[in-house]
Amino acid sequence: MVSGKEDINMSTRFCELVGVEYPIIQGAMARISDGFLAGSVSEAGGIGIIAGMNAPTEYLREQIRIAKEITNKPFGVNVMLAAENADEVAELVINEGVKVVTTGAGLPGKYIPKWKEAGVIVIPVVPSVAIAKMMVRSGADAVVAEGTESGGHVGELTTMALVPQVVDAVGDKVPVLAAGGIADGRGICAAYMLGADGVQVGTRFLVAEECHIHQNYKNKVLGAKDIDTIVTGRPTGHPVRILKNKLARNYMELEKSGASLEEFEKLGLGALRRAVEDGDVEMGSVMAGQIAALVNKEQKCKEIIEEMFAEAKQVYESRKALVF
Repeated sequence: MVSGKEDINMSTRFCELVGVEYPIIQGAMARISDGFLAGSVSEAGGIGIIAGMNAPTEYLREQIRIAKEITNKPFGVNVMLAAENADEVAELVINEGVKVVTTGAGLPGKYIPKWKEAGVIVIPVVPSVAIAKMMVRSGADAVVAEGTESGGHVGELTTMALVPQVVDAVGDKVPVLAAGGIADGRGICAAYMLGADGVQVGTRFLVAEECHIHQNYKNKVLGAKDIDTIVTGRPTGHPVRILKNKLARNYMELEKSGASLEEFEKLGLGALRRAVEDGDVEMGSVMAGQIAALVNKEQKCKEIIEEMFAEAKQVYESRKALVF
């Protein structure tokens, strides 16, 4: 086991941009990334993110204040732009003095000017080069290039293919972070070699001690094998990567039968809540990335981050002779 912080200097321009020790963002996972997890990640030296999802504005205000009780370091909120209260959440992050905003499920262009005026650092999550360019033109401070290996809602391009293309397109203007398939120091080093300035990690934080999901969900991740994830819901236009279970099999049966969107929606109704809160890992949506099989222990957020970057340092030192 690699641990500790001795002689580690993984600082990048992303660290300078947001004022953190480690260039790592904790992914915004709906119903999972609350103020306690986000605050703990930030206190450990990364950037914790509270998932906005479709949550009521007052709930998000409460989670922001929970994070503030845990840390005085920068943390963020993910604004789901398709949410009905997106306008309210956009104002909330300003009023509450949130330092970082990540975005998904839409284009944040109309909000960026007022966020920037308020000193908020804006980091959209992007699935393609075209959207990355659009976000930078709109004033984004950085982008997260997220590959299809990620858990939850996914695009089509793999991390290996997407990240260097986004770096070539916008990396001279803003920091690019890599997401999807990253759970240890090897993944961090790979992201650096692709030109990224940091990483976004979700699945590994599912088993953080500070993550308040049901233990059944954590155990499902800890017991995952390399081929245990599957993408469901492609016919709906909103594909989601989850761990294989009865729900996933039912989704596949619907796809084969050419079911209607209403049937897909009925099957998925409440599925994430069942997994996260009730611990139903058969009919619940157990979102996790393809990297789940590399996640094999529960740790504190601080231990996860320090171990990952210590591993990255070790990997670099052991392989640098191969870098021409």
